[in-house]
Amino acid sequence: MRIPNRLLLSSLLVACPIAALAADDAPSADPDVTIRQDGDKFIQEYRQNGFLYAIKVTPKHGKPYFLVRADGTDANFIRSDQPDMLIPAWTIFEW
Repeated sequence: MRIPNRLLLSSLLVACPIAALAADDAPSADPDVTIRQDGDKFIQEYRQNGFLYAIKVTPKHGKPYFLVRADGTDANFIRSDQPDMLIPAWTIFEW
């Protein structure tokens, strides 16, 4: 009777750290927000599991606006309040 109890206890002690590691790798429901200042405007980048899905731009003068992805895969962003206006992402010069 002592051997099964010891086996059960030892297996539980081994499984607890593994379960804790698996819980840390689980995707979170809360977005990661990165705030930075670019000139006279504040930029907040919203990421979910490392995927950039929205950018909030707060200019010094004027009202804030959001840039969201035009489609789920490309890096083309559109303004949420003006969905017909595409934000260019051209490479002018590269070396």
